[in-house]
Amino acid sequence: MHSRINENIKTIRELKNYTQEYMALRLDMTQAVYSRIEKGSSRVSFEKLEEIAAVFEMDVRNIISFDISDYLKSGFKSSEAAGQGSALSRLYNDKISLLEKLLEKTDRELNRYKNKFGCL
Repeated sequence: MHSRINENIKTIRELKNYTQEYMALRLDMTQAVYSRIEKGSSRVSFEKLEEIAAVFEMDVRNIISFDISDYLKSGFKSSEAAGQGSALSRLYNDKISLLEKLLEKTDRELNRYKNKFGCL
């Protein structure tokens, strides 16, 4: 059961595009300690799980029961029926927001290079 929670934590972190360093900083621990949580070599206390849930803006129950296959197959429809929709929708929206920011940054850099070197 604990390894499943650890796997879920890693999967959700990756879906949110959070680094282990970011998580460690938010949880007031080193990256190495956080890494052991994800690997399952360190047991995560319920209190620490609550802190992780707060960083993810999710309920602890959603972390425990998270299933990536449901996430990928359903497009959130079955998850919403199960009461997990808001958390999964936030994950999806966070990912879209991060991708839009990356695209904007790339466009700014491209325009900067065009202005500096001429048409590419």
